[in-house]
Amino acid sequence: MRAPTGDQYELTCETPDGQARAVITQVAAGIRSYAVGGVDVTEPFDESSTPPGGCGIVLVPWPNRVKDATWWWRDESGSVTEQKLAVTEPTRGNAIHGLLRYSPYLLVMRTKDSVTLSATVYPQLGYPFLLDTTVRYALSAEGLTVEHTIVNAGTRDAPVAVGAHPYLKVGGVDTADLVLRLDASTHFEVDERMNVVDEHPVEGTEYDLRDGRRVGDLKLDDGFGGVQHEAGRAEHSLTAPDGRSVTLWGDESFGFVQAFTNRSFSALPSGSVAVAVEPMTAPANALNSGQALRWLSPGETFKARWGISPQLTPA
Repeated sequence: MRAPTGDQYELTCETPDGQARAVITQVAAGIRSYAVGGVDVTEPFDESSTPPGGCGIVLVPWPNRVKDATWWWRDESGSVTEQKLAVTEPTRGNAIHGLLRYSPYLLVMRTKDSVTLSATVYPQLGYPFLLDTTVRYALSAEGLTVEHTIVNAGTRDAPVAVGAHPYLKVGGVDTADLVLRLDASTHFEVDERMNVVDEHPVEGTEYDLRDGRRVGDLKLDDGFGGVQHEAGRAEHSLTAPDGRSVTLWGDESFGFVQAFTNRSFSALPSGSVAVAVEPMTAPANALNSGQALRWLSPGETFKARWGISPQLTPA
């Protein structure tokens, strides 16, 4: 049977904790599994399945939601036109997670421990721009590193943001018992349709996760800003009671993060929780707000890097 996520690209390398193995999918260039020494550090899903809850997929040319699937574009002449995207979140009337989540990528290069995939965003309903994109996954003893490259292949300035949708875990530990830490100083308030209405400091609120909180005590599908970088790197983490942890890091392009405690993750038993920690270069609805949105001129290239680093030696 052919996998609904297309071709499967297995990456392997040796680490002090045993063999690391990741499987990357052709569709959405997603992470289907990642384990070290047989310990899962992302939520895996079966090859016969589609990605549950957007598990592992790449989000281009915007992450998260565009309110009402509508935004307004001011072109180089100063004319403003309404852009109507396809409604891909029908229950809320929004467009969600970009234009490549169901697209097959082309194989560019593959080695034992890396794979590079490419996909083109063609001009279409609500997004009249041409982008060439690649994503490279590289596995090493330090973890899984992901590099995105976006090139404006068109003739007009193009708005661009990128994100990803990994679900983190520490295999053998109930995710509800893990501690989630987000190094972010602001929280995005949303309305009943999950659209941003304001941004507030987390200080003194339930959304201050800088010191960490138990996942089972959280109910989140929330965006955070003010991500803190040290030496050009931001870090968010999940930590088990025995001290083992998984860190999601991002370079200075990733100033935002979404956390989603998914209690209907179809690859897990009913009642279980999975937690997505989603690096984003811009927040939800950036096509309208303009916040951290990058406008690439024709021929311009944007690169961004993030990764997952397991620490699997008990404290």
